[in-house]
Amino acid sequence: MAAKPIVTSKQREEVVRGVPTEVVCTAFSNSILVVVTQYGKMGTLVSVDPSTIANDISKPSLTTKVLLGTDEPLIHVCAKNLVTFVSQEAGNKPVLLALALKDKSMEGIKALQELIRSCQVW
Repeated sequence: MAAKPIVTSKQREEVVRGVPTEVVCTAFSNSILVVVTQYGKMGTLVSVDPSTIANDISKPSLTTKVLLGTDEPLIHVCAKNLVTFVSQEAGNKPVLLALALKDKSMEGIKALQELIRSCQVW
C-alpha cells in the first residue's frame, strides 16, 4: 500500500485577462499555501487567519497580516477576496497567500478565484 504524501500540491497556468498567471496550492496539516503570480515570483506574503466571534462560531472573521512585502490596503482587500473561500472550505484553516499581480481589477480577482478553485487541495 502506497503511503499518503505528507504535502499535497496542485499547480495551474492560465492566461487571465491577457496576463499569463500561475497558481500553486499546497495543503499542509495546519494551513494552506496559495501562490498567485503574474510576475513569476512570490511577491507579497500575506497571512489570512480566521478568528471566531464569540457569539457566532459559524462565521469567522478573517484577519490579514502582511508578513513580507508592501503593506498597502489593496493587498488586504485582494487577499480576503481571493482566499476567503479557501479558508472556509478547508474547515477554517489559516491561509498563507503569496501574491504578485499585475491585474488587481475586480474582474481579474474573480477570474483568479476560479483558477484557485481549480487547484483545490483542501
